[in-house]
Amino acid sequence: MAETRTDRHLPGSTTTRRPPDYRPRAQVRSERLRLGRGLGRVLMTLLVPGSAQLLGRDKRIGRWAIRIWAGLILTVIAWFLLLLVNRGAAVAVITFKPVTVLIAAALALGGVAWGALLLHAWKLSNPVALAPRHRLGFGAVSVALALALSGTGLASASVVNAQGDFIGSVFAGGGDTQVKDGRYNILLMGGDAGNGREGLRPDSLTVASIDARTGETVLLSLPRNLEDFSFPAYSPMTRLYPDKFSCANHECMLNAVYTKAMENKGLYPGVKDPGAVATVEAVEWITGLDVNYYVLVDLDGFKGLIDAVGGINIDIHKPVPVGGGSTDVGRYIPAGKAVHLNGQDALWFARSRHDSNDYERMARQKCVMYAMLNQLEPLTVATRFTEIANAGKQIMESNIPTTETDRLLDLSLKARETKISSVSFVPPLIYPGAPDFNVIRATVRDRIAAFEAGSATPSAEPAAPAPAETAAEPTPEPTATATTRRGARTAKPSPTPTQTRPPAPAPAATNPADTSDLSVVCQAA
Repeated sequence: MAETRTDRHLPGSTTTRRPPDYRPRAQVRSERLRLGRGLGRVLMTLLVPGSAQLLGRDKRIGRWAIRIWAGLILTVIAWFLLLLVNRGAAVAVITFKPVTVLIAAALALGGVAWGALLLHAWKLSNPVALAPRHRLGFGAVSVALALALSGTGLASASVVNAQGDFIGSVFAGGGDTQVKDGRYNILLMGGDAGNGREGLRPDSLTVASIDARTGETVLLSLPRNLEDFSFPAYSPMTRLYPDKFSCANHECMLNAVYTKAMENKGLYPGVKDPGAVATVEAVEWITGLDVNYYVLVDLDGFKGLIDAVGGINIDIHKPVPVGGGSTDVGRYIPAGKAVHLNGQDALWFARSRHDSNDYERMARQKCVMYAMLNQLEPLTVATRFTEIANAGKQIMESNIPTTETDRLLDLSLKARETKISSVSFVPPLIYPGAPDFNVIRATVRDRIAAFEAGSATPSAEPAAPAPAETAAEPTPEPTATATTRRGARTAKPSPTPTQTRPPAPAPAATNPADTSDLSVVCQAA
C-alpha cells in the first residue's frame, strides 16, 4: 500500500508518495532500448517503406517494397520535370482516363500495402518482449498510423477517380485550339431542361473573349430571343435554313437553335452534341468571331455546383423573387452587399424573371460568373474536389480538350487581376426582333480593340444608325467544308478581293446594359 505523509508547510494537505522502483537500472535501459528500436522501425517504414524489413529478417519483402517505392519516386520526379518543360502535356498525362484509373488503383493498393508494412514492422519489433507499460501505447500508435496510411491512400484514390470521371465527362475535346487574333473565344451557355420544357434550351448565351497572353476578358451577352440571323455557309444547318433562321410565329429564336439541331442529328454525324455545335455556328455568324470552345451548364443542376464550393457572395441591388411564372413567389432574396447565396438562391438570382426582364436577368447572370471567378479559391477546389467534380460532371459539358485545361485555368487566374469588360446586345443598341448585325459586329470589334488598347470603353462616340444600304446583313462567309466527326471546323478560306463586307457603323446609341467593368456594375449602391 502506498505511503502518505502530511506536508508540514501546508497544514491539512496530503500527498501520495510513488512507490520506489526496485528494478535494476540495466533492466530499465533494456526496456527503453527495445521500445526505441520498435519506434525506429515504425519511423523507418513511414519514411521508406520496406527499410525495416530490409534490416530485419524479411529482406525479400524489404527489397521489393524499396524497389516499388523508388520506382514511384522516379515516376513523380519525371512528371515534375515534364511539368517544368511542358505543363500542358503534364496535365494531359494525368487527366488521361486510363492513367487516372492506374493512379487511383496504385494509390489505393499502395496505401493498404504501406499500412500492412507498418504493422509488419511493429511485429518485427517483438512487442511481446516489451515492458507491459509500453506494449499498449506502442501497439495503439502502430495501428493508428497503419489505418491512417491506408485511409489516406483510399481517400486519394477516390479523389483521383472523381477527377478522371469529371475530366472525361466534361472536357471531351473537339474544339479549336488555335488562338484567334491573339484571343480565345468561348461560348458560355446556361441551359434549362426543367419540367414542362421540350428539350434543353440555352437561355443564357455569353461569349467570353479572353486575351491569350494577359487573360483580360470581354463578356459579350446575346439575348435568347434574337431573331432573323443566318448560319455560316459551312454549317449543316444551312440545308434546313438556307436564307435565315426565321419563322412566321417568331419561334425561331437563338435559344431554339439547340433544339432544332438535336431534332436533326443526322446533319451532324458522329458529333456528341449537335445542338451545342449549331449554336456555336449561329453565334459565329452573329458576332463575326471564331469561337474556340463552348461550355454548356444545365442551370437546373447549377445549385449543386454552388453548394459544392460553399456558396457565393453577391451584391444585390434590389430584392429578387424566388418563384414566379407557373409558381407562386414564396419569398425574396434580400438586397444588400455581399449577400451569401447557397445553390438554390444563386440559381433563382440567375434565372428569376418575375418583376424584371431578360436584360436584367442577363446582367445578374454575368455577376454570378464574376463572383465564381473571383471567389473560387484553389484551397476550396483542393478540399472539396470530390463534391465539385460530382456536381460538375452532372451539369457541365464542353468541347475543351484536356490538353488546354491548364492553359485556360492559367488565364482565368490572370483574369482575376484585371477588369472584365462587358456589353449586352439589348435595346436601344439592338432590338432582338429586328437586329442590326452590322452594329453587333462593329460593337464586338470596337469593344475588344478598346480593351486591348487599355480602355474599358470604346473611344468612338456613339453615332446615329447607318443608312439602309450600310446596315444590310453581312455578306455570307465563303464556303467551307462541313463539320468533322468531332465537331471541329476546317479552316475557312480567306475572302477573295471581290468579297467585301459592307461598312460597319459605330454603335447606334448608348446601351444601358453596357456594363464596361463588372467589378463596378456588380456592386450594390
